[in-house]
Amino acid sequence: MNRTIHLILLFLFFVLLQVIVLNNVLLFGYINPYLYISYIFIFPLNQKRFLFLSLSFILGLLIDLFSNSGGIHAFATLFIAYIRLFLVKTIFKKTESDYLLFDLKLETFGKVFNYVTILTIIHHFILFSFTNFSFSNFSNIIINTLLSTLFTLILYFLGSFIFRKKLS
Repeated sequence: MNRTIHLILLFLFFVLLQVIVLNNVLLFGYINPYLYISYIFIFPLNQKRFLFLSLSFILGLLIDLFSNSGGIHAFATLFIAYIRLFLVKTIFKKTESDYLLFDLKLETFGKVFNYVTILTIIHHFILFSFTNFSFSNFSNIIINTLLSTLFTLILYFLGSFIFRKKLS
C-alpha cells in the first residue's frame, strides 16, 4: 500500500478510535486513555516537519471538536510533535541521515519505552493542567496524568505487540 494512503488511513483510524471508543472510557473517575497520540510516535521522521506539525495540530483539533475541549488537545499534541525530534536525537542517538531508515519496531524496547513514556507524560500533563487550570488542583493533575499515562501506555504497547505479531 502506498505510504501516504497508509498514513491517512492511520490518521483516520486513530481519530475514530479516540472519538467513538476511548472518549467514552473513564475508569475510577481518573483514567482516560488518549491513544490517538500514537500517531505522533509512529509518524515517519523523513517527512517534512511542517507537514508533520500541521497534521499533529489537525489531529488534536479534531479530537477537540468531538470532545468540546476548546483547543487543549491541539496544543498538547502540537507540543509533543514539536519536541519529538529532540527526543529522537537524545534517546535514540539519531542524526538527520538516520531519519530515512528510522523505525520504532527496529529499536530496543527500553529506548522505545522511554520515548513513548516521556511524550505521553508531557502530553497528559499539559492536557490535564489546562483542563483543571488551577494549581489548587495540582494533586488531581498529577493523579490524572499518572493513571491516564499508565493506561495509555498499556494500550499502546499491547496494540503494538498484537500488530507486530500479526504482521510478521
